[in-house]
Amino acid sequence: MGKAWKFGDDIDTDVIIQGKYLVINEPEELAKHVFENLRPEFAREVKKGDFVVAGENFGCGSSREHAPLALKATGIEAVIAKSYARIFFRNAINIGLKVLECKDVDRIDDGDELEVDYEKGVVYNKTKGEEYSINPLPDFLKEILDKGGLVEFAKSLREKA
Repeated sequence: MGKAWKFGDDIDTDVIIQGKYLVINEPEELAKHVFENLRPEFAREVKKGDFVVAGENFGCGSSREHAPLALKATGIEAVIAKSYARIFFRNAINIGLKVLECKDVDRIDDGDELEVDYEKGVVYNKTKGEEYSINPLPDFLKEILDKGGLVEFAKSLREKA
């Protein structure tokens, strides 16, 4: 269970992590600057297991992998949004960041306590006593996430061969 950090529509990769930090390749260092201009308290206060909740087109803008990498390094459980920019969505899967699509994110408020049942495809809002369906991921994407990202998935395939 974790806290919801609520954001709106069209949150672009430059808002997630500013371009001036792209020289940093250490995920933990990047994590210190996530949402720095939009919600300066985020990097200091986010806890392992919290959720980023957003509207439409999350991760639009640049195709850089720094944005999902920085988010993952904060320790969040997942991003839950109405929709994603496709390149961000795929970059997130590739680095092992859970990205969930849920049409009911408008019902979630900042600070709500959330829990996700990935098997059932449900987000439980413990604060409001509500539950919301999430769009299921195809099995091959779930397998990549289960391995921790594309690199680990590829290593597992090599080990099987």
